[in-house]
Amino acid sequence: MNLNEFQQRRLTLLNKMGAGVAIIPTAPEAIRNRDSHYAYRFDSYFYYLTGFAEPEAMLVLIAGDNPKSILFCRDKDIEREIWDGFRYGPQVAKEKFGFDEAYSVGHLDEMLPKLLANQPDLFFSLGADAHWDARVTGWLNAVKALVRTGVSAPESIQDVRRLVDNMRMIKSPYELDLMRRSAKIAAGAHNRAMRFAKPGMVEYEVEAEFLHEFYRNGAQAPAYTSIVAGGANACTLHYNANNAVLNDGDLLLIDAGCELDGYASDITRTFPVNGKFSAIQKDVYEMVLAAQAAAIVQAMPGNHWNAPHEAALQVLARGLIDFGLCQGTVDSVIETGSYRQFYMHRTGHWLGLDVHDAGEYKTQSGEWVTLQAGNVLTVEPGCYIRPADNVPEHFWNIGIRIEDDVLITGKGNEILTKDAIKTVTDIEKAMADK
Repeated sequence: MNLNEFQQRRLTLLNKMGAGVAIIPTAPEAIRNRDSHYAYRFDSYFYYLTGFAEPEAMLVLIAGDNPKSILFCRDKDIEREIWDGFRYGPQVAKEKFGFDEAYSVGHLDEMLPKLLANQPDLFFSLGADAHWDARVTGWLNAVKALVRTGVSAPESIQDVRRLVDNMRMIKSPYELDLMRRSAKIAAGAHNRAMRFAKPGMVEYEVEAEFLHEFYRNGAQAPAYTSIVAGGANACTLHYNANNAVLNDGDLLLIDAGCELDGYASDITRTFPVNGKFSAIQKDVYEMVLAAQAAAIVQAMPGNHWNAPHEAALQVLARGLIDFGLCQGTVDSVIETGSYRQFYMHRTGHWLGLDVHDAGEYKTQSGEWVTLQAGNVLTVEPGCYIRPADNVPEHFWNIGIRIEDDVLITGKGNEILTKDAIKTVTDIEKAMADK
């Protein structure tokens, strides 16, 4: 962990606040069933500012003439560590993570009204969690009850996430190192799955191969629920049953990424289960690949967010017309939205600590945001051809998506997931060599 990185983030946020108090809790633990928990995953905003991965923790920042960062966390408890694992405790956490102060999370109700007293503003993600909304309201009411003694409560509540979102959109060298490593692991996992798959397997058998590759290379978890969709299943965008048999002649779409020290990769590859594209599969695949290439060209600093999507649409609309799936000119197909029968999502999203990472796509005036060096986004056009009266049968159940993670650089871009093979020639060669 880069201690200076997290301290600098807190300092940047304190400067953005100007004056007031920020309250940023981490995520709660979640019960899976009875006394079993889901694997714990911290809140991304909290972790971005602290690097602290334990549950039952809160960050409090006090901005102003004497800025201060305070961590509230679980007490050191040897008996609980026997059952649940290591805990830092406030004293060690303060030193290791560079906080000005640290206290037991059990002291929140005692200390927070005092910390909120006479502060001009509260920075808190109101509405994000009903439990914390109620507790913060209780602390504010405790402060307001002292108004006759000359104590004042914060006059306004501002969304702290909006300030942090702007910070998270520009990735630091430390973050980019993690994202490159995450992307490399995920790319290797996709290549492994491609070489492993064959007719007669079940989708979950292929899933097991790339999960193995994730974990053996140090990733702590999948970044999201993996999609392993053979044949018609590939035409369901968020398919995740992953339990169908893979048939000879079908395509297999895999949308899977891993999480490394909190940072996500997100890759989609589509390939023939039997290792050889049919003529029509190859034509549709090449169309989607060309759309992705056109989009990546537009993923550069100074262009607006939607420029890659617009470039991909031009290629997809032209291809759908050439296939006879859409009628009219490219402009009319885009204007009427007839292409949406086959392509119904946008071409990307921000990527970072969250798979759909923090950050707006439009400015407050309604304009698309401008891409800047340090942004990381996905570029993922697709084509999904379900059976329909207006679709020739030889197109039915072809579902293709090709997705890469792209860093905007000072002069262009860097494809972080470039190691995941994706040309027809490379795919067929890899599958023939297995």
